[in-house]
Amino acid sequence: MIDVAEFPAPLRTGLAALADDMATHGTRRDDPTRAVMALLGDRWTALILQVLAIGEWRHADLRRAASRLSSEQAISQRVLTMKLRTLEREGFVARKVTADIPPRVSYRLTPLGEELAGQARGLIDWVNQRSETIQAERAAFDSTPV
Repeated sequence: MIDVAEFPAPLRTGLAALADDMATHGTRRDDPTRAVMALLGDRWTALILQVLAIGEWRHADLRRAASRLSSEQAISQRVLTMKLRTLEREGFVARKVTADIPPRVSYRLTPLGEELAGQARGLIDWVNQRSETIQAERAAFDSTPV
């Protein structure tokens, strides 16, 4: 618990509640709250989740789809593999390997991953609905002298 006494009185109650919540759910980098939020904020994970929400994908097809949907450069095989492994570790993605020769590997969302993808979609929709307002706020900020 942090000492809230040094902060202005109107902020103390809210700050104490936030500190309690963080203490309960974790403040370390690897705690789920911080780790999952960091995942969603990276360059590729939200897009990967949205593509996987469509259905089960083989690695090469997933890479191609994510690369074509992104306005940035194509996702590398290494980066996609790392992101998928992280999502698998967190319980959001299931990896399936067939006994075929050569083996076929595919990825799909788990029920937990479907929930996360839905929450991420909600946040994306919220941003999209406020895009004009956000652009206007940016322009106003950028035109203000420092």
